[in-house]
Amino acid sequence: MVDEEVVSERIRQIAATLAGRADELTGELVQLYAADLPQLVNDDERMVSLLSASVYQNIETALQIFRHGIDPATVEPPAAAVEYARRLAQRGTPVFDLIRAYDLGQAAMLDFGFQECTRLVDDAALLGAMMRRLLKVAYEFITRVVRQLVSVYQDERDRWLLNRSAARAAKVLDLLGDNGGPPDVDAAEALIGYRLRGTHLGLIVWHASEAHDVLSQLESVAGAVLERAGGQGRPLFVPRDESGAWAWLPLAPGAPVRREHFDAVLAEADPGIRVTAGDPGTGVAGFRDTHQQARRVHALALAAGEHCDRVLTFREVGTVALMTTDLNAARLWVASTLGPLSGDDEHCERLRDTLRVFLTSGGSYTAAAAELTMHKNSVQYRVRKAQELLPRDLAESRLDVELALNLCHRLGAAVLSSV
Repeated sequence: MVDEEVVSERIRQIAATLAGRADELTGELVQLYAADLPQLVNDDERMVSLLSASVYQNIETALQIFRHGIDPATVEPPAAAVEYARRLAQRGTPVFDLIRAYDLGQAAMLDFGFQECTRLVDDAALLGAMMRRLLKVAYEFITRVVRQLVSVYQDERDRWLLNRSAARAAKVLDLLGDNGGPPDVDAAEALIGYRLRGTHLGLIVWHASEAHDVLSQLESVAGAVLERAGGQGRPLFVPRDESGAWAWLPLAPGAPVRREHFDAVLAEADPGIRVTAGDPGTGVAGFRDTHQQARRVHALALAAGEHCDRVLTFREVGTVALMTTDLNAARLWVASTLGPLSGDDEHCERLRDTLRVFLTSGGSYTAAAAELTMHKNSVQYRVRKAQELLPRDLAESRLDVELALNLCHRLGAAVLSSV
């Protein structure tokens, strides 16, 4: 039976020996991290210095526990270790890397301790008892420290993201407000993490049912549209509430964002998600303009209600958006322009869609039939029936009719006449 006091005394001797090598051991651990966790040892001299201080203080604290028989359950993480965990959280370093660092550090320190034990102790029973004590106390110490540091990391990460998000939102509002002279573009870009000098596409993304906890889905939709459009960089995403957000997509110069990009993304998204988009713009002025266009179309979508398209772009409905500040007036204008063709029923809807496609196809029955997947004679029949319902000859009011048909197509029942 090994005397526990003898075990404690020999461990104190080992700890005292290692304490004299604290600087050397710190250097070896930092080199170990450079090889196995290079993301912790980057080119930032301040972070390297803080890492070294954290490692040194952890070694010193652990050795104090062994030298003085301190209960690991009463020990707090060293100040440098706490600060290093906070900095990692601010930089977005995964918390797994922090945990992995302590696993590596514990294994390395135990190896150093075992080497000293085998060098100084010949008695196998005593050696086994010492190693068991070292393993038990080291595990309790590291487990307590890691648990506390993970909590510090998470609290700091939450606080940092909240503050950064608030600061970013405030700067975006400042940019959109066009307050005073020209903004400091370099400072603004650094704060919001987005390049203002490039080409942007402004979006409004929201959930039609005001669902909760959908922001991550909305951000994914913006990112997916950017990916399909071959954009450059990451979207700027600014939540406005729990079910809606503003977004800007960084585009390559001249890169088109086509309707099918939006349709493909939304086909795989929650059916309640809606999107409006402005036209691409360049620089700070374009950043503002494309957003304002998206907001104008967003107002149109809200006015139209649930029957509106899931995607509305300013290029497609900009004129409509300008016309529908007063939706009731727009409804009356549609009725006077289309007459009975503005009726809210399936028959009128088929005739309107056929006439709309016919007009947008340049008045070609063949092209319209191909788009509608109908026989050319059927298109001719429907176009003739639609024209018979118009209050004025199509040749005299073609532009108005096209606009009215587009209103009906985009807004549905919001501008149709009751049958």
